[in-house]
Amino acid sequence: MARLGVNVDHVATLREARRAKEPSPVIAAVLAEFAGADSIVVHLREDRRHIQERDVRLLRELLRTRLDLEMAATDEMIKIALDIKPDLVTLVPERRQELTTEGGLNLVLHQDELKKAIELLHEGEIPVSIFIDPDPIQIKGAQKAQADIVEIHTGRYVNSSGQNRETELHQVSEAAKLASKLGMRVNAGHGLDYSNVTAVSELPEIEELNIGHSIIARAAFVGIDQAVREMKSLIQPKTH
Repeated sequence: MARLGVNVDHVATLREARRAKEPSPVIAAVLAEFAGADSIVVHLREDRRHIQERDVRLLRELLRTRLDLEMAATDEMIKIALDIKPDLVTLVPERRQELTTEGGLNLVLHQDELKKAIELLHEGEIPVSIFIDPDPIQIKGAQKAQADIVEIHTGRYVNSSGQNRETELHQVSEAAKLASKLGMRVNAGHGLDYSNVTAVSELPEIEELNIGHSIIARAAFVGIDQAVREMKSLIQPKTH
């Protein structure tokens, strides 16, 4: 059964829209844990548009499960991660003008930079995941960079339909198989929601699905507890 990582960035997005103190992504994270989340994911961006460093520090103190810190491979972020010590760092691409992360890291263009970042994080005893597209070249690049985990970007699968969706799911599946064969663990995420998550959760190599926007959007109507429980029910193995 795939585990569920709940990203609470967009609770902070709502808070920062008014520069207010609420709603708190930390409280949201604790409620998600109570509902069955296996880990909490936050992206500390360079422009601090939603999650703040204080949020990450509070989560490190309060969480009973695992903290996955998404971040760019910059000197500033590496320093913060080495100080806070999350359970996992996920390296992601980041551009100021994007609404959300739009694709995976390019291991071909940034091999040396990413390998150095991973080495520093490993020296701090922090395991590292790399967010990449379901491309064999990128998977092999992640292994060369000594990543512990790859998180496969599911955006193309999510944004396709019909036969194209089957093709994109196959690409995710093949990427997961290759990563596993090369000795890395496999996570997946981006754009997964209540209507498309099950097929990805059934891929045997994928250990964890990281989902944020759809859960927080659903929680606006039914609350975080029910939203998380509903998503968990969709990634449970089917029994007959």
